[in-house]
Amino acid sequence: MKFDAILIEPRIRAMTEAGHWRDKTADDHFDACLAADPDALALSALSVATGERHDLTWTELDLLADRAAIGLRRLGVGRNDVVTCQLPNGWQFVATYLGCSRIGAVFNPVMHIFREHELLFMLRHGESKVFVVPKVFRGFDHEAMAERMRPDLPDLRRVVVASGEGPNSFETLLCNPAFDAERSTIRPDSRLGPNDVCQLIYTSGTTGEPKGVMHTANTMYSNLAAFSDRLGLTGQDTVLMFSPMAHQTGFMYGLLLPLMLRSRFIVMDVWDRLQAAKVIETDKVGFTMASTPFLIDLSGAVEDSGADTSSLRVFLCAGTAIPGPVVERAQRVLGAKVISAWGMTENGAVTVVRPSDPDSRSIDSDGLPLPGMEIQIRDRNGRPAGPGVEGELFVRGCSNFGGYLKRPHLNNVDAEGWFDTGDIARADAEGYIRICGRSKDIIIRGAENIPVIEVEAILFKHPAVQSVAIVGYPDERLGERACAFVVPKPGQTLTFEDMQAFLKSHHLAIQYWPERLEIRDALPATASGKIQKFALRKMLREEVGTS
Repeated sequence: MKFDAILIEPRIRAMTEAGHWRDKTADDHFDACLAADPDALALSALSVATGERHDLTWTELDLLADRAAIGLRRLGVGRNDVVTCQLPNGWQFVATYLGCSRIGAVFNPVMHIFREHELLFMLRHGESKVFVVPKVFRGFDHEAMAERMRPDLPDLRRVVVASGEGPNSFETLLCNPAFDAERSTIRPDSRLGPNDVCQLIYTSGTTGEPKGVMHTANTMYSNLAAFSDRLGLTGQDTVLMFSPMAHQTGFMYGLLLPLMLRSRFIVMDVWDRLQAAKVIETDKVGFTMASTPFLIDLSGAVEDSGADTSSLRVFLCAGTAIPGPVVERAQRVLGAKVISAWGMTENGAVTVVRPSDPDSRSIDSDGLPLPGMEIQIRDRNGRPAGPGVEGELFVRGCSNFGGYLKRPHLNNVDAEGWFDTGDIARADAEGYIRICGRSKDIIIRGAENIPVIEVEAILFKHPAVQSVAIVGYPDERLGERACAFVVPKPGQTLTFEDMQAFLKSHHLAIQYWPERLEIRDALPATASGKIQKFALRKMLREEVGTS
């Protein structure tokens, strides 16, 4: 695969001289962990459904990573080849990533919620050579899905199945003790450099198809260094991650961050609020990061169980605004500092509240820019907006991505390096920002982006649908939910159950399905026929607010 990460080269000199790009890769950080304390506990992987727990030292994790590297190499994976991984949080996910890194392969994590509709595009677009899936996860047979897809994926050489049996099993292909004799053949010069693309991760946008975000070690670790400095995180802070590591939150802050800190990390394959509270108590967790619903659930779990979470210093909450009562309750119950932040797959956390700030900052703002990152809010005339004025949010700096794979025309970066986030924001006189909305047509449900245009395109295919528009409406727990406004064709009807069945037949991830259906005779539109979604949002807010 040839990666067109055209946004990297122009920044190398300036970012390096400024000290933001330190040319350290995940391999370098892992080597440091291994050298410092090889027998220290590194990773604890918990399976909520089975109750299994795998505790691995750095030495044991090193062995598994080498096996994965050799296994992938035997499958024909080489430098700059893409390996797609749909595994839930677990030691297999971590070993697969580290194995890719050791042979110069590019890691492509994909969410376990994705089905054929999303995955066929992603694996084709990324020219993936190997697809690693669980046999069954949350009652869904991923192996069967992967095998159905294979005829339509000409670049795919092998499907690897975790917790499966037979010749395609993870244990046979990527974790085989027979590979140990070849460990000495893994050469350091096979590794990718700090400015090479090492991660390909897809994000939903407004074009109707996912976009492949390209990151390097320097773009991601420049963010993590500034992030950990701001929060005062050290190797003494055990990191707990229950957000999926196939999402940038879980990947960067649950996997890459502890490698850099040389800290122990714990991962959970599914969310269980009582189990999370217990883990924080027994394993003395110091840091975790997730969206608002997790914070609400964890606070309730501690109230119900009486778990001692006094070790938890920081709960960083991003994705949606945090209601004041949620912050107050969490800090009272958990004893942790609740920190708000804002960021994107394209650049990681960009703005973060400081731990020394009053609690109100996490309620009323999304934080200050991290060192190495700049923000600019532009008014309707394209000029920098003053304090308190809403405008389009642009960012530039060290952690900005390398570009969208095969779509440089969509990079949205101007000649001065400013990336158009598509968000609307305002800043106060001290530089704290507040995200006010989005200029792009997307809904954020529980910190997960819903690609509105893509869902609308599917519903337009329904024989009963004449017109459709999907908008978000506020939800206390998830931030937003999706509602489909539909105008049926004359003489036709559409029920909520009909809509769900149709989306299921198109193999769309269930998290993308609208959770409300409104049937209308017509939709508000401009003179040119463009649907006025702001009017639909207003209508829905009023209805939800009075319901």
